[in-house]
Amino acid sequence: MGHVEHRAQAPREVNCYVVTCSDTRTLADDRSGDAIRALLKSHDHRVTGSIVVKDDPDAITDVLNRIARDINTQAVIMTGSTGVSARDCAFEALDRLLDKRIDGFGELFRWLSFQEIGPAAMLSRATAGLYQGKIIFSLPGSEGAVRLAMERLIIPELSHAVWIASR
Repeated sequence: MGHVEHRAQAPREVNCYVVTCSDTRTLADDRSGDAIRALLKSHDHRVTGSIVVKDDPDAITDVLNRIARDINTQAVIMTGSTGVSARDCAFEALDRLLDKRIDGFGELFRWLSFQEIGPAAMLSRATAGLYQGKIIFSLPGSEGAVRLAMERLIIPELSHAVWIASR
């Protein structure tokens, strides 16, 4: 069965949890998280929850473990803490949890980002993978990067990816 047949069997709506990793943002001023939620809803997906968690590997791990036990959530979209500064730790927290990696997501995101911002794109550690049957995407914290990833990569493949991950 090819990707066309897969898409035909994929769910039309996906239940997603939005996680913002930041020491400075709150739900009230989380523009990147707002963009993710709005884009999901505009494409008929559901947001099962949202949280802002500190840039701390243990705190991020705790949140992801809690979400992994939520039977109503099929996908997690994280934003923030994917750079190379000392405080950026979402990659490390997620990397130690993933059962399978989706390397193509980060590669394609950096390629698309390079077309917009040039060589600074190489500093992004955007990644994706599967954890306890849920697909997780980890995006940079900038609203522009979030929109790029959501519009060009995640929204077009979200249903298909969730369907494949559930098999």
